[in-house]
Amino acid sequence: MIRILQVFLVLILGYGPALANTKIEKSKAELNELHKKIESLKKDLDSSKEAHQDAADELKASEKAISEANRKLYALNQQQRTNRQSLETLQKQQSALVQRLKEQQQRLSEQLYQQYLHGETNHLQIILQQQDPNTIARELRYYSYVAKARAGLIEEMQENLQQVAALNEKTAETLKEIESLKTAQEQERQELQNQKSERGKVLKKLSAKITAQSKEISKLQRDEKRLADLMQRLAKIAREQAAAAKRKQAQAKPQKPADQKTVARNEALPSSEYDGSNFAALRGKLNLPVRGDITNRYGAARQDTGVSWKGLFIRAAEGSEVKSIAKGRVVFADWLRGFGNLLIIDHGDGYMSLYGNNQSLLKQLGDHVKGGDTIASVGNTGGNASAGLYYELRRQSKTFDPLSWSVIK
Repeated sequence: MIRILQVFLVLILGYGPALANTKIEKSKAELNELHKKIESLKKDLDSSKEAHQDAADELKASEKAISEANRKLYALNQQQRTNRQSLETLQKQQSALVQRLKEQQQRLSEQLYQQYLHGETNHLQIILQQQDPNTIARELRYYSYVAKARAGLIEEMQENLQQVAALNEKTAETLKEIESLKTAQEQERQELQNQKSERGKVLKKLSAKITAQSKEISKLQRDEKRLADLMQRLAKIAREQAAAAKRKQAQAKPQKPADQKTVARNEALPSSEYDGSNFAALRGKLNLPVRGDITNRYGAARQDTGVSWKGLFIRAAEGSEVKSIAKGRVVFADWLRGFGNLLIIDHGDGYMSLYGNNQSLLKQLGDHVKGGDTIASVGNTGGNASAGLYYELRRQSKTFDPLSWSVIK
């Protein structure tokens, strides 16, 4: 029986990492496949008849560079925050160990002092001096306990000293990482300023032309068609991936029917706790992705062109955090004509949310997000006149009113 258990453990230990590696490789392969499909999609959009140059296209390179610099800076800040938390934990552990060592040193000092006062007593002396066998046995047992306690205390002190040394080493490494991150942050900040300066020059040179073109109905229609084509193709990719995932699950093992309790739970949950199934249950419970003034509503006519809004425009301060409305996966994160730095999240069941005109995209293609995660920062990219967020909700690439699904009406 023992031999069988040993063989079983060997198999588990041997194949466990292999299975884990296989799973990681599959995830990487799926992400690479998604990247390939999106790159192919962007090439198709760029080569279409509607891909002729607009004035705002001159902003593309600098706006993408600003977004990337901000994303790196955001990631560096997050890493630095994590490192500082680790440093605080290390310092607390070190302080506790040092205090413990002081207490142990005090106890050992007291033991050694008592030994000094009473002299060194060995087993032979006890036997020669005592007449009563019971008394001799008690004395021997007592000194045995004292010796063990002293040895244990010394051993524990040695272990604590080793832990302090290890913590000192980790603390030094963490401080070094923090300094390295500071240097990288300064470089990214400088790059960010350079790119903002470059964008400012282009904007100054082309502002009149960009403003004039933004009022052209034909341009808005081209931009909307371009976005509609993108959403249709993304929806198709999402359906294909969902179908492939279901086939894999079916091949792995039979799946139980959907648990009605899960659906009921989703119906009662806020978007921040949405588990990725039954997005429709979140109707009326979604928070808007950014705090600000809703200056344009779904279905309303644009003042300059009369073209209807397909989403909301929420005016907000530049740099304000844009939050994901619910759990999902980023299926697009790039610059798109008319919408600037654009991020699209697939929430399952054909539902997608769209966040446009961002200054920076803080998430990348393939990233998984939860409701309330910071995904972007507000800007006015894509030739937009004022800072704010363009926000859409779609199902199977068709738009619907985001306010009818939101907590704030």
